[in-house]
Amino acid sequence: MGKKQSRSDEILQEEIKNSGEIPRHIAIIMDGNGRWAKKKGLPRVAGHKRGVDTVRDIVEACAEVGVKYLTLYTFSTENWKRPKDEVSTLMRLLLKSLRERLNELNKNDIKLTCIGDINSLPVAVQEQLSRDIERTKNNKRMVLNLALSYSGRWELIEAIKSISRQILNKEIKPEEINEKIIQRCLTTKNMPDPDLLIRTSGEFRVSNFLLWQIAYTEFVILDVLWPDFSRKHLYNSIREFQNRERRFGKVSEQIKNSKGIKNVQDLPTEIV
Repeated sequence: MGKKQSRSDEILQEEIKNSGEIPRHIAIIMDGNGRWAKKKGLPRVAGHKRGVDTVRDIVEACAEVGVKYLTLYTFSTENWKRPKDEVSTLMRLLLKSLRERLNELNKNDIKLTCIGDINSLPVAVQEQLSRDIERTKNNKRMVLNLALSYSGRWELIEAIKSISRQILNKEIKPEEINEKIIQRCLTTKNMPDPDLLIRTSGEFRVSNFLLWQIAYTEFVILDVLWPDFSRKHLYNSIREFQNRERRFGKVSEQIKNSKGIKNVQDLPTEIV
């Protein structure tokens, strides 16, 4: 998929695996492609192309270290507001990447999924996505989840519409609505909430990303632009995660005495 794994990478990965819990689900806001290009006096498309190379390497590194779900904020609903030429370039890069990476995904036993308003994407992108999702559906090593034409508010609106239809059809009563019902109506219903969210470029905001799902997610903000994000940055982010105490509203003593609680889904509903 990306560059060949080096011996130093293998050593670092073993150290990380032995030093603590590997995040089951990592979400990444890949920010800074345009600024990277501007700093180098290059057109913005050069930053996006370099960013694609970074994606390939980080996907491989996550699979190697034992991450089970990786969600990448690839194209937001708000990104449609960018200049038409840039949007067209991004769609062409996405289509090219999807076409070229299918064999690599299968070789590395990685399943491709997608969340977002897929119908708003160009037809060629929709068709290629559909083919890649179908052809990787039986892969087991890791799920690569692309957020495309996605926003957290869009997702919540769609969930509200779904619940409203269920009420109109008398499938549920309004007083029965709870977190589990909402969770089942989200695009991420088949995966756990992110344990770790990484944002590049040093910006301290969530940019309308996974607004429901990140309620108990650990954040790592890095002052590095996405094209310069490396395996070392990924490993250091995981180490930072391993040094956090995830209390989920409890106190330290309760967490220390708890058995088997690794994410918010493991907690009793009444505590969440």
